[in-house]
Amino acid sequence: MSKALIFNKKLMKTKFIVLITALIGFMSHAQSIEKFSIDSGGASASAGGLEVLYTIGEVNVQESDAGTVSVSEGFINSQSKILMELLVLLQGPSLNPTIAGLMNDDLRANNYLPTTSPYADGVTVDASIFATTGLDAIVDWVWVELRQANDNTKIVNAKSALLQREGEIVGLDGVSVLEMNASPTNYYVVIKHRNHLGAMSANPIALSEDETVVDFIGSSFLTFGSNARVQLTSGDMALWAGNVNGDTSIQYVGSAPENADLLAAVLNNPANFLGLPSFPISNVYSDFDVDMNGSVLYTGGSVPDITPILQNVLSYPGNFLGLTSWPIFERLPENSATSRVANSRSKQY
Repeated sequence: MSKALIFNKKLMKTKFIVLITALIGFMSHAQSIEKFSIDSGGASASAGGLEVLYTIGEVNVQESDAGTVSVSEGFINSQSKILMELLVLLQGPSLNPTIAGLMNDDLRANNYLPTTSPYADGVTVDASIFATTGLDAIVDWVWVELRQANDNTKIVNAKSALLQREGEIVGLDGVSVLEMNASPTNYYVVIKHRNHLGAMSANPIALSEDETVVDFIGSSFLTFGSNARVQLTSGDMALWAGNVNGDTSIQYVGSAPENADLLAAVLNNPANFLGLPSFPISNVYSDFDVDMNGSVLYTGGSVPDITPILQNVLSYPGNFLGLTSWPIFERLPENSATSRVANSRSKQY
């Protein structure tokens, strides 16, 4: 064996002994990794044509203890959250309000609201939350997204939340200000609803652990795309009602018409054995219930659900000729390539 080879083997043995000694020294000093946490979030950064996308965090899931060494799997950092006083109105329950300035809460009052969210995360709440009346009464579930400031098609975080009568979106206890797990920075804010068109802030908004007001109700608040919201008779702005088939537009007639889908829902209802277009589907939580009063009606009655859809199409600011085939598009950046992704609900008749 050559002298060089013998020397190298002795050197490797020496390094191994030093490494073991260092490890024993580390353990003898009772070092521990404390339980920090980083809530889920993420962002992106660009430099010199290179873009880095990253997500951070997993919740603290377990701790392992081996004598003097304690290891925590997962990280928790209470700073990685933002608070929003997020305000929005839905056109449907605002069409014929029993109290001016407040959305109707017929779904809640008649016990039609589900305790499980109709959106992708499927979170649940205690039924007692829906017993609250007055300004804080719950109107329905909504879906909220935070999107990257440098790419408004990329979602950083999203969740189900609850909407009160006066327009505030709150947490799952029905009263708390909305909290989302994300690093304090600038985000686009998106609000979606199961049978209304979603809307997004026109610009990134600085969000932090200090509560920030994000007001989709005010006419001065800018949203992405033209006419992304409808103006109510009160002057307030609301999300467009009538997207009963869950795509990215509202159409009375056309390639994906709400008119045909609403009629089909009524005619195909198992209880409508005579196939009457005027048959009322009562006591339901349904996407076809445009005014959100707990019933679906195609024709007949005081206000059929097809009526506000037709009125929206005819009165849309761009529809100068009053075409019944005019589409009202959801003004979100991804709609040019993909359909909405948050809503995973199935149709309820």
